[in-house]
Amino acid sequence: MMPSLEEEIKAIEEEIRKTPYNKATQHHIGKLKAKLARLREEKESQKGGGTRLGIKKSGDATVAIIGFPSVGKSTLLNVLTNAESKIGDYYFTTTEAIPGIMEYEGCRIQILDLPGILSGASSGKGRGKEIISMARIVDLLLLMVECGEEEKINLILEELYNAGIRINQKQPNVVVKKRDRGGINVEFSRNIEMDEEMVKAIAREYFINADIVIREEMNEDRLIDAFSKNRVYIKAIGVANKADVRRCSKKRIGGVDIIPISAKTGYGIDLLKKKIFEKLELIRVYMKPEGKKVEDAPLILKKGATIGDVCRKIHRDFVKNFRYAQIWGSSATFPGQRVGKNHVVMDGDIITLVAR
Repeated sequence: MMPSLEEEIKAIEEEIRKTPYNKATQHHIGKLKAKLARLREEKESQKGGGTRLGIKKSGDATVAIIGFPSVGKSTLLNVLTNAESKIGDYYFTTTEAIPGIMEYEGCRIQILDLPGILSGASSGKGRGKEIISMARIVDLLLLMVECGEEEKINLILEELYNAGIRINQKQPNVVVKKRDRGGINVEFSRNIEMDEEMVKAIAREYFINADIVIREEMNEDRLIDAFSKNRVYIKAIGVANKADVRRCSKKRIGGVDIIPISAKTGYGIDLLKKKIFEKLELIRVYMKPEGKKVEDAPLILKKGATIGDVCRKIHRDFVKNFRYAQIWGSSATFPGQRVGKNHVVMDGDIITLVAR
């Protein structure tokens, strides 16, 4: 009788756990990890990945507060926004995602208070699938713990990692071009020292024929991430609550900066708002219609946005009928410079769009 998917996964997890990692076992462990990742994706796709908590995204960006029960998430939401989330010193006060809007520097940022997660959330414990499914689609996560318990951020990171969420990481710089025949071909950019046979062994779990170009040094876990379909890359800030009654000893854990706050007294909230805005990398541009004054309300875009993105944000007709734009501000070589759709705009730019 063939083993079930669940049994295969457990058997591979056990073999990885028992196998000592060294140069002789590196290829074998890499292949096992790749197979494990592929089987987990297959299992996830069979289950449909879990339903979300039914909140519609709004505003210029979406931020979710995630953490274990009873750390003050609802109080923080109320302090940051105009929401009225229920609060209480007992588990599972919040049973649904509660939204609110934080207004900051001309931006409207949606903040979500997610229900508390538990250890094992990535496997579905305590509505974990729903919570993590919501966490996958936001622009920024606030990982919330209490002061003195900053190490618990590692537990949250572990659950997110197991669910395919990579925190404060960039996508691996790997290019894959599938082909009809020819097997696996691997090319490395200059000065990259990786084991080509290990790369091929891992790649064969995902592809039969492909050209693979690797443009950065990476270990097998990052390589598997590059081939996997369910990985998302999200920024995060650590938030340690109750700084009014407890001392916070850690400033950074697992690549996540930690900001001590008191949701009850308001201590650290202004700094947290500033860090949220900076981490989201939002920029504000101001439109100046032809022959008119500069509009007061900014248009909010992501860092790296172009004139083409400005056109799409206003109306699709601007893309179709675009002639040129004039720019005043940091991105302009001189005031009133004429630019095309590929020009990258910067915070504070003033823009006039000229259409046919």
